[in-house]
Amino acid sequence: MHPSDSFHDEEEEETEEAEPSVKAKRIRSEEEKEVVVYHPVKLSRNDLYRPPTAEELNQLKEAESLFHCSLLKMQMEELLKEVVLSEHRKQQIDSFIQTVTKLIQTVPKTPKVEVNDMSWLSGAVKVPFLLLPKTTKGKFCMAPPASVDLIGSYALGTCIKPHIRVDMAVTLPAEVLQPKDFLNQRYPRKRALYLAGLAQHLQSSSEVVTLRFSCLHGNRLRPILLLQNFVPSRFHPKRNNIRTEWYTGLKTSNPGKSSEPPTPHYNNSILGDLLPRSHLQFLSAVSSKCSAFADGVALLKVWLHQRQLDQGAGCFNGFLASMLLAYLLISHRISSTMTAYQLLRNSLNFIASTDLTVSGISLAKNPDPTAPSLADFHDAFQVVFVDPSGHLNMCADVTACTYKQLQHEASVSMHFWDDPSVDGFHCLLMTPKPMIRTSDHVFQLCDLVKLQSSCKKQNLLCELMDHSGDYIHTALPFILSLLQRGLGQRIHLLAHSLTPSPWSVESEAPKYKTQPPLSFGLLLNPEISAAVLERGPPADSSKVPEFRQLWGPRSELRRFQDGAITEAVLWEGKSMYQKRLVPKQIITHLLQLHADIPESSVRFVGALVDDVVKMGREVPSTGEEESLVVVQSYDDLSRKLWKLEGLPLSITAVQGAHPALRYTQVFPPEPLVLDHSFFDRDKISRSLVPKDVKPCPQYITPITVICHMEGSGKWPHDRLAIRHIRAAFHISLAELLKKDHNYTCRPCPTHLDVWKNGLAFRIQVAYHREPQVLRERVTAEGLLVVRDNEEAQALEMATIHKPLLTSMLHGLQQQHPCFGAVCRLAKRWLAAQLFSDEITEDAADLLVASLFLQPAPFTAPGSPQVGFLRFLHLLSSFDWRNNPLVVNLNNQLTAADYTEIKNDFMASRDSLPVMFLATPKDKKLSLWTRRAPSIQMLQRVMMVAAESLKVLECQLMDGSQMQDVRVVMRPPLEAYDVLIHLNPNQVPLLGQAVDPPAVTFNRGVVPNGAPQSGGPLPVIDYNPVTLYLMELREAFGDLALFFCDPYGGTVISVLWKPKTFVSAPFKTSQITARTVEVMGEEVKTIPNFGAILEDFRVLGKGLVKSVEAKTEKWAF
Repeated sequence: MHPSDSFHDEEEEETEEAEPSVKAKRIRSEEEKEVVVYHPVKLSRNDLYRPPTAEELNQLKEAESLFHCSLLKMQMEELLKEVVLSEHRKQQIDSFIQTVTKLIQTVPKTPKVEVNDMSWLSGAVKVPFLLLPKTTKGKFCMAPPASVDLIGSYALGTCIKPHIRVDMAVTLPAEVLQPKDFLNQRYPRKRALYLAGLAQHLQSSSEVVTLRFSCLHGNRLRPILLLQNFVPSRFHPKRNNIRTEWYTGLKTSNPGKSSEPPTPHYNNSILGDLLPRSHLQFLSAVSSKCSAFADGVALLKVWLHQRQLDQGAGCFNGFLASMLLAYLLISHRISSTMTAYQLLRNSLNFIASTDLTVSGISLAKNPDPTAPSLADFHDAFQVVFVDPSGHLNMCADVTACTYKQLQHEASVSMHFWDDPSVDGFHCLLMTPKPMIRTSDHVFQLCDLVKLQSSCKKQNLLCELMDHSGDYIHTALPFILSLLQRGLGQRIHLLAHSLTPSPWSVESEAPKYKTQPPLSFGLLLNPEISAAVLERGPPADSSKVPEFRQLWGPRSELRRFQDGAITEAVLWEGKSMYQKRLVPKQIITHLLQLHADIPESSVRFVGALVDDVVKMGREVPSTGEEESLVVVQSYDDLSRKLWKLEGLPLSITAVQGAHPALRYTQVFPPEPLVLDHSFFDRDKISRSLVPKDVKPCPQYITPITVICHMEGSGKWPHDRLAIRHIRAAFHISLAELLKKDHNYTCRPCPTHLDVWKNGLAFRIQVAYHREPQVLRERVTAEGLLVVRDNEEAQALEMATIHKPLLTSMLHGLQQQHPCFGAVCRLAKRWLAAQLFSDEITEDAADLLVASLFLQPAPFTAPGSPQVGFLRFLHLLSSFDWRNNPLVVNLNNQLTAADYTEIKNDFMASRDSLPVMFLATPKDKKLSLWTRRAPSIQMLQRVMMVAAESLKVLECQLMDGSQMQDVRVVMRPPLEAYDVLIHLNPNQVPLLGQAVDPPAVTFNRGVVPNGAPQSGGPLPVIDYNPVTLYLMELREAFGDLALFFCDPYGGTVISVLWKPKTFVSAPFKTSQITARTVEVMGEEVKTIPNFGAILEDFRVLGKGLVKSVEAKTEKWAF
């Protein structure tokens, strides 16, 4: 039993620490005026340079051979120091244990009564057991226990922080038990009554603060108690100890014992109470032979806890971890001289390679003849791990799915353990892996009472008796098996979680239906998880009845193009957004068909966040189909550019340099058909221009294409001449495209706009030597000086780095179908929280790419939602100060490159960007974050990301949350000093807002029209909000920061810079937006806030609706 919750909470900071070995100062209070300084011990020259001892040599050799570096060894040692209990804490716990033991030993005796008579209990304490059926035979009385023993991890020395549990085994006195108590729940009821009596007695003591009932790993039959008088063979997994007649209350036609079904889980639950003392003795004996046993168990328990494998019903708990390590020791799979690191590694390797669902293992060396065989255990249980007695299956409650999850996690850990590019320690033992962040899709069964009808429909009465009426655990194996069959190759893993909550001793035992929802997690196989066709066996196959039985009326006979006639199931799904939800259709269909669980009881949270980037009028989409249309149109334009004839120089490369061409544009441009009546015509160019009286027209995105021309001696070496040549190429390209393909083109000095199939492409001619020419300058003395400058950097970024990044990320999208959708969600969040100017689109795409290229300790995201959650976790938890984020595109970086990047980063940290992103082509500079974010803005991003992650995960897993998931996309505007509200009709991207308005405006687009090339060219890249922001920053950028959501935001948030409120000496050159203030003989200037706010209105005339000044926040 757990005597108190005092040790269930996280442990406080240690009050005792070791004396420091380096120089330290301790300064007393000012009244004492005394300073004590500790100096290191001075060593002689011989001591300083003496040869290392044998022990030191062994430690150095171990660090070299077992760890990547000595740092990992030190990290392991420090972790063990953190999780092991201090001596001070142990003394507190020991004192409390003695107090509780004395209290338990003085429990008063009561007269014997019928088990069903609970009048001796006060009304304040309830019995922690569901009495179904209501009555059973037997006598009961309270009496002092036969013994009170300390058992479990605390007694063994393997108890770890932060969740400290102390296990005490109370042995029932002989007068409480009777020989037939193993039948019909008599023993579990007496145990529950005895616990209630103990709770009533402990409650009267002031030493015990709180008392709550709980159950061992979710098993309602198993509060920890010891008993005597029962023979282990009585609990063989093939024997029956619950009579059908008693359980159902109905007379049976054949009352003989041979007709009774076995009750292995019930038997195992009772048998488990016979053996805790012997288990403790066994583990103590094993641990005494291995000095690192306790540390090895501690590391394994930390590993399990971070993956939530030690929580809830049927978990792989710390006791099983200790027993597993003991098994490896006594079977000589590991040596008693191994370190804790080696014990952990070998344990995970054993788990990953050993399937206990097929080949169970046993700790029993010489079991007695009545003990069951491994085959007997496998017939009764899904996972088999037999204890030293040979009678108890310690994994009886562990499902096959849970063990497969354990194997999967061990396999993933072993995969990245030796990868030098991964921080193995952090991924292995420090990164939490909750289900919502680990599984690609998560769904919950909310109305658990529906599982009663599932048991009835599947005729699970025998199994229900075995679980003493717990219909949740009875139906769970059947549901898992059903989902495994239905989902098949679509998933790599099916996980589940049910964590019952403790309850007050003054409350009735909670009914099964009141438990938290039963959660399931799917790890998808991205290659086929979204397939809409489930192809079955041929029409003449013997497997057809089985296929039809599984799928019911959804199964149809179909003929395919290859001539085959087979059974098949077709699911709904036109867009990728819909196809990602095919697993949901399968799950709801199977549960309704076979388990009588309606769709209303299934809460599927696998794609709730996707709605914020949803587009498409008729078929909902998250941008994949729209991006494909853009890419196909670009590919066609690229082929036509290659085939152009008549150019002075040939084209050497055509490269896309726009997020839409790598599937990561938040809202990809859609082909448009323009309503010409909505526009005016320019008198000279006959182009379409917006009318003043109309709402702002639809924003037309220019899709950037870089067209590299061949190098030649004809290219000049003067920067101005090169620009003229490029402009001439733009004119030539426009003429040829118009002549050959009838495209409407508008050449400009810097680019060429092409209107093709309702999309606008912006072609920029590039000359590979132009950045170098921009860096060259001839001095007055005739010397050639090469110096880097912003103009050259910007040109190099636009014509070299961005096209290369687009090409690489396009390839990543082909490997991981949900990469683009994760980028869209991530960038939508950044924009909604007003961070899109701090973390640019390219930087955000690289951050997301790192989640796919180096997903450890996870696997690569298989759905947009889980990728977005990991993006928020990466932003909020990565140590940007001390580590570069390496994005190994195309797997081009070697282990030596990683070391070089890390060393260069540490050597030049102060001069590098605060968010450092390294790629194979950019190891030293972090080009994508060179200008932003600042330290302050990165801290803000991290804080908001952490809070968003917390809120979103809580909403996704807690069905009672009433808020919309879009709450994480709504920025806290109360933090800003001025809010500039915009007219919605002048915001061209209003429909892309997080909360789009119910009223829409005509933007000059013909809905559902067929886009064509040719015709008048509209104004491209016209967004009044963006232009207004540029003017504000140019005019007032030294006084304030301006933020706005570029996707339909109707508010510009203004934050004054701290120096704004500081008065400055009068200077005629710095009088803009300031007013003069004369103080005696001193003349100073201060900001004229009234004039500034008026300028905000004047600059935005027609666009600005109102200016809201929050003057109470201004710090004058």
